[in-house]
Amino acid sequence: MGSSERAGSEGFGYWADHTRKGATCYDAGPMATLLDVTNLRVTLDGEPILAELSFEVEEGETLVILGPNGAGKTVLLKALLGLVEHAGTITWREGVKIGYVPQRVTLEKNTPITVADFFSLKRVDAERATEMLRQVDLGDPAILEKSIAKISSGQFQRVLIAWALANDPEVLLFDEPTTGIDVGGQDTIYSLLDKTQEARNLTILLVTHELEIVSGHADKALCLNKKTFCYGSPTSILTPERLQEIYGQPARFFHHRHE
Repeated sequence: MGSSERAGSEGFGYWADHTRKGATCYDAGPMATLLDVTNLRVTLDGEPILAELSFEVEEGETLVILGPNGAGKTVLLKALLGLVEHAGTITWREGVKIGYVPQRVTLEKNTPITVADFFSLKRVDAERATEMLRQVDLGDPAILEKSIAKISSGQFQRVLIAWALANDPEVLLFDEPTTGIDVGGQDTIYSLLDKTQEARNLTILLVTHELEIVSGHADKALCLNKKTFCYGSPTSILTPERLQEIYGQPARFFHHRHE
Protein backbone atom coordinates (compact mmCIF):
# COMPACT_ATOMS: atom_id res chain seq x y z
CA MET A 1 0.00 0.00 0.00
CA GLY A 2 1.44 3.34 -1.03
CA SER A 3 1.18 6.62 0.80
CA SER A 4 -2.25 8.14 1.25
CA GLU A 5 -4.08 10.43 3.60
CA ARG A 6 -7.64 9.90 4.70
CA ALA A 7 -9.24 12.67 6.79
CA GLY A 8 -11.83 11.59 9.31
CA SER A 9 -13.62 8.25 8.99
CA GLU A 10 -14.32 6.44 5.72
CA GLY A 11 -17.88 7.78 5.93
CA PHE A 12 -16.61 11.37 5.81
CA GLY A 13 -14.64 10.85 2.62
CA TYR A 14 -11.23 10.14 1.25
CA TRP A 15 -8.22 11.98 -0.03
CA ALA A 16 -5.23 10.48 -1.79
CA ASP A 17 -2.24 10.86 -4.02
CA HIS A 18 -2.55 7.55 -5.81
CA THR A 19 0.51 5.33 -5.55
CA ARG A 20 -1.05 2.30 -3.96
CA LYS A 21 -1.46 -1.47 -3.99
CA GLY A 22 -3.32 -2.73 -7.03
CA ALA A 23 -2.87 0.50 -8.97
CA THR A 24 -0.19 1.66 -11.35
CA CYS A 25 0.51 5.25 -12.34
CA TYR A 26 1.85 6.91 -15.47
CA ASP A 27 2.78 10.32 -16.80
CA ALA A 28 0.40 11.86 -19.32
CA GLY A 29 0.06 14.99 -21.38
CA PRO A 30 -2.89 17.36 -21.28
CA MET A 31 -6.38 15.91 -21.93
CA ALA A 32 -5.01 12.37 -21.80
CA THR A 33 -6.51 9.33 -20.11
CA LEU A 34 -6.72 9.98 -16.37
CA LEU A 35 -7.97 6.55 -15.32
CA ASP A 36 -7.84 3.17 -17.02
CA VAL A 37 -9.62 0.14 -15.55
CA THR A 38 -9.10 -3.31 -17.08
CA ASN A 39 -10.82 -6.56 -16.11
CA LEU A 40 -11.66 -5.32 -12.61
CA ARG A 41 -13.04 -8.01 -10.31
CA VAL A 42 -14.17 -7.64 -6.69
CA THR A 43 -15.30 -10.45 -4.40
CA LEU A 44 -16.56 -9.76 -0.87
CA ASP A 45 -17.18 -12.56 1.62
CA GLY A 46 -17.02 -15.08 -1.20
CA GLU A 47 -19.66 -13.27 -3.28
CA PRO A 48 -18.70 -11.81 -6.68
CA ILE A 49 -19.62 -8.11 -6.66
CA LEU A 50 -17.92 -6.89 -9.85
CA ALA A 51 -16.68 -9.00 -12.75
CA GLU A 52 -14.59 -8.23 -15.84
CA LEU A 53 -15.20 -4.49 -15.67
CA SER A 54 -13.25 -2.29 -18.10
CA PHE A 55 -13.50 1.42 -18.90
CA GLU A 56 -11.44 4.62 -19.06
CA VAL A 57 -11.93 8.25 -18.06
CA GLU A 58 -10.40 11.22 -19.83
CA GLU A 59 -9.25 14.42 -18.12
CA GLY A 60 -12.12 16.89 -17.70
CA GLU A 61 -14.75 14.27 -18.48
CA THR A 62 -17.89 13.34 -16.54
CA LEU A 63 -18.57 9.62 -16.30
CA VAL A 64 -22.01 8.74 -14.92
CA ILE A 65 -22.26 5.26 -13.37
CA LEU A 66 -25.74 3.72 -13.55
CA GLY A 67 -27.33 0.55 -12.27
CA PRO A 68 -29.95 -0.88 -9.91
CA ASN A 69 -29.50 -1.29 -6.17
CA GLY A 70 -26.88 -3.95 -5.45
CA ALA A 71 -25.23 -3.50 -8.85
CA GLY A 72 -21.83 -2.75 -7.29
CA LYS A 73 -21.67 0.99 -7.95
CA THR A 74 -20.46 2.00 -4.48
CA VAL A 75 -18.06 -0.96 -4.39
CA LEU A 76 -16.61 0.27 -7.69
CA LEU A 77 -15.83 3.69 -6.20
CA LYS A 78 -14.25 2.05 -3.16
CA ALA A 79 -12.12 -0.15 -5.40
CA LEU A 80 -10.94 2.91 -7.33
CA LEU A 81 -9.96 4.49 -3.99
CA GLY A 82 -8.12 1.38 -2.81
CA LEU A 83 -10.58 0.73 0.00
CA VAL A 84 -11.45 -2.84 -1.05
CA GLU A 85 -9.30 -5.66 -2.41
CA HIS A 86 -9.64 -6.35 -6.11
CA ALA A 87 -8.19 -8.21 -9.07
CA GLY A 88 -7.47 -6.69 -12.46
CA THR A 89 -5.78 -3.34 -12.99
CA ILE A 90 -6.68 0.21 -11.94
CA THR A 91 -4.29 2.72 -13.47
CA TRP A 92 -4.42 6.37 -12.37
CA ARG A 93 -2.30 9.15 -13.82
CA GLU A 94 0.82 9.77 -11.78
CA GLY A 95 0.20 11.92 -8.68
CA VAL A 96 -3.53 12.42 -9.30
CA LYS A 97 -5.45 14.03 -6.42
CA ILE A 98 -8.90 12.68 -5.63
CA GLY A 99 -11.83 13.94 -3.59
CA TYR A 100 -14.70 11.66 -2.54
CA VAL A 101 -18.26 12.52 -1.46
CA PRO A 102 -19.99 9.42 -0.02
CA GLN A 103 -23.63 8.48 -0.42
CA ARG A 104 -24.63 8.89 3.21
CA VAL A 105 -23.10 10.32 6.34
CA THR A 106 -25.38 9.71 9.30
CA LEU A 107 -24.95 12.01 12.27
CA GLU A 108 -26.86 12.05 15.53
CA LYS A 109 -28.76 15.28 16.17
CA ASN A 110 -26.68 15.94 19.29
CA THR A 111 -23.32 15.39 17.58
CA PRO A 112 -21.11 18.13 19.11
CA ILE A 113 -19.33 19.05 15.87
CA THR A 114 -19.66 22.38 14.10
CA VAL A 115 -19.04 22.89 10.39
CA ALA A 116 -15.70 24.50 11.33
CA ASP A 117 -14.81 21.42 13.43
CA PHE A 118 -15.64 19.20 10.46
CA PHE A 119 -13.22 21.10 8.22
CA SER A 120 -10.55 20.98 10.92
CA LEU A 121 -10.59 17.16 10.62
CA LYS A 122 -8.89 17.80 7.29
CA ARG A 123 -6.63 20.51 8.74
CA VAL A 124 -8.53 23.20 6.86
CA ASP A 125 -8.62 26.52 8.70
CA ALA A 126 -11.63 28.83 8.95
CA GLU A 127 -10.44 31.16 6.19
CA ARG A 128 -10.00 28.32 3.69
CA ALA A 129 -13.26 26.70 4.80
CA THR A 130 -15.12 29.98 4.28
CA GLU A 131 -13.64 30.27 0.77
CA MET A 132 -14.69 26.70 -0.11
CA LEU A 133 -18.19 27.19 1.31
CA ARG A 134 -18.60 30.37 -0.74
CA GLN A 135 -17.83 28.37 -3.88
CA VAL A 136 -20.77 26.07 -3.12
CA ASP A 137 -23.11 29.02 -2.45
CA LEU A 138 -22.89 28.90 1.34
CA GLY A 139 -21.50 32.40 1.68
CA ASP A 140 -22.68 33.27 5.22
CA PRO A 141 -19.64 32.82 7.53
CA ALA A 142 -22.05 32.08 10.40
CA ILE A 143 -22.56 28.57 9.03
CA LEU A 144 -19.12 27.64 10.36
CA GLU A 145 -20.46 27.82 13.91
CA LYS A 146 -23.58 25.77 13.24
CA SER A 147 -23.86 22.15 14.34
CA ILE A 148 -23.22 19.97 11.32
CA ALA A 149 -26.00 17.62 12.46
CA LYS A 150 -28.61 20.40 12.46
CA ILE A 151 -28.14 22.05 9.08
CA SER A 152 -30.47 21.02 6.25
CA SER A 153 -29.72 18.00 4.05
CA GLY A 154 -29.08 20.32 1.09
CA GLN A 155 -26.68 22.45 3.12
CA PHE A 156 -24.93 19.35 4.43
CA GLN A 157 -24.42 18.03 0.90
CA ARG A 158 -22.86 21.37 -0.09
CA VAL A 159 -20.61 21.20 2.96
CA LEU A 160 -19.44 17.73 1.88
CA ILE A 161 -18.66 19.03 -1.61
CA ALA A 162 -16.77 22.01 -0.19
CA TRP A 163 -14.89 19.66 2.13
CA ALA A 164 -13.91 17.45 -0.80
CA LEU A 165 -12.72 20.51 -2.76
CA ALA A 166 -10.60 21.90 0.06
CA ASN A 167 -7.42 20.11 -1.04
CA ASP A 168 -7.82 21.11 -4.70
CA PRO A 169 -8.53 17.67 -6.19
CA GLU A 170 -8.32 16.98 -9.90
CA VAL A 171 -10.94 14.23 -9.68
CA LEU A 172 -14.18 14.09 -7.68
CA LEU A 173 -16.02 10.85 -6.98
CA PHE A 174 -19.69 11.33 -6.04
CA ASP A 175 -21.86 8.51 -4.73
CA GLU A 176 -25.55 9.45 -5.17
CA PRO A 177 -24.94 13.15 -4.35
CA THR A 178 -28.65 14.02 -4.10
CA THR A 179 -29.78 11.22 -1.77
CA GLY A 180 -32.33 12.60 0.71
CA ILE A 181 -32.65 15.96 -1.06
CA ASP A 182 -35.92 17.23 -2.58
CA VAL A 183 -36.29 17.64 -6.35
CA GLY A 184 -35.52 21.38 -6.33
CA GLY A 185 -32.45 20.77 -4.23
CA GLN A 186 -31.30 18.00 -6.59
CA ASP A 187 -31.32 20.39 -9.55
CA THR A 188 -29.32 22.88 -7.47
CA ILE A 189 -26.70 20.27 -6.56
CA TYR A 190 -26.27 19.19 -10.18
CA SER A 191 -26.00 22.83 -11.28
CA LEU A 192 -23.34 23.30 -8.62
CA LEU A 193 -21.38 20.29 -9.87
CA ASP A 194 -21.49 21.65 -13.42
CA LYS A 195 -20.30 25.08 -12.29
CA THR A 196 -17.53 23.62 -10.14
CA GLN A 197 -16.33 21.33 -12.90
CA GLU A 198 -16.12 24.17 -15.39
CA ALA A 199 -14.33 26.50 -12.98
CA ARG A 200 -11.74 23.91 -11.94
CA ASN A 201 -11.54 21.66 -15.03
CA LEU A 202 -12.45 18.73 -12.78
CA THR A 203 -12.91 15.15 -13.83
CA ILE A 204 -16.07 13.71 -12.25
CA LEU A 205 -17.23 10.15 -11.63
CA LEU A 206 -20.88 10.30 -10.60
CA VAL A 207 -22.95 7.39 -9.30
CA THR A 208 -26.68 7.93 -9.73
CA HIS A 209 -29.93 6.09 -10.39
CA GLU A 210 -31.56 9.19 -11.91
CA LEU A 211 -31.73 8.51 -15.64
CA GLU A 212 -33.30 11.88 -16.35
CA ILE A 213 -30.11 13.80 -15.49
CA VAL A 214 -27.69 11.71 -17.53
CA SER A 215 -27.93 13.50 -20.86
CA GLY A 216 -27.45 16.90 -19.23
CA HIS A 217 -24.34 15.96 -17.29
CA ALA A 218 -22.57 12.91 -18.73
CA ASP A 219 -19.92 12.69 -21.42
CA LYS A 220 -20.00 8.91 -21.01
CA ALA A 221 -22.17 6.44 -19.13
CA LEU A 222 -21.15 3.15 -17.54
CA CYS A 223 -24.04 0.75 -16.92
CA LEU A 224 -23.49 -1.88 -14.25
CA ASN A 225 -25.23 -4.85 -12.78
CA LYS A 226 -22.16 -6.56 -11.30
CA LYS A 227 -20.68 -6.55 -14.80
CA THR A 228 -20.50 -4.05 -17.65
CA PHE A 229 -23.76 -3.91 -19.57
CA CYS A 230 -22.87 -0.86 -21.62
CA TYR A 231 -20.26 1.88 -21.81
CA GLY A 232 -20.08 4.91 -24.07
CA SER A 233 -22.08 7.95 -25.15
CA PRO A 234 -25.40 8.04 -23.23
CA THR A 235 -27.47 8.90 -26.29
CA SER A 236 -26.16 5.90 -28.22
CA ILE A 237 -26.11 3.21 -25.51
CA LEU A 238 -29.08 3.93 -23.23
CA THR A 239 -31.79 2.33 -25.32
CA PRO A 240 -35.07 1.16 -23.72
CA GLU A 241 -34.12 -2.45 -24.45
CA ARG A 242 -30.72 -2.13 -22.78
CA LEU A 243 -32.16 -0.32 -19.76
CA GLN A 244 -34.75 -3.05 -19.29
CA GLU A 245 -31.95 -5.61 -19.41
CA ILE A 246 -30.01 -3.72 -16.72
CA TYR A 247 -32.90 -2.86 -14.40
CA GLY A 248 -35.10 -5.89 -15.03
CA GLN A 249 -38.11 -3.69 -15.80
CA PRO A 250 -39.08 -1.05 -18.35
CA ALA A 251 -37.05 2.15 -17.96
CA ARG A 252 -36.78 5.27 -20.04
CA PHE A 253 -33.81 7.51 -20.76
CA PHE A 254 -34.85 11.16 -20.70
CA HIS A 255 -33.08 13.66 -22.94
CA HIS A 256 -32.96 16.27 -20.22
CA ARG A 257 -31.56 19.70 -20.94
CA HIS A 258 -30.06 21.26 -17.83
CA GLU A 259 -30.30 25.01 -17.57
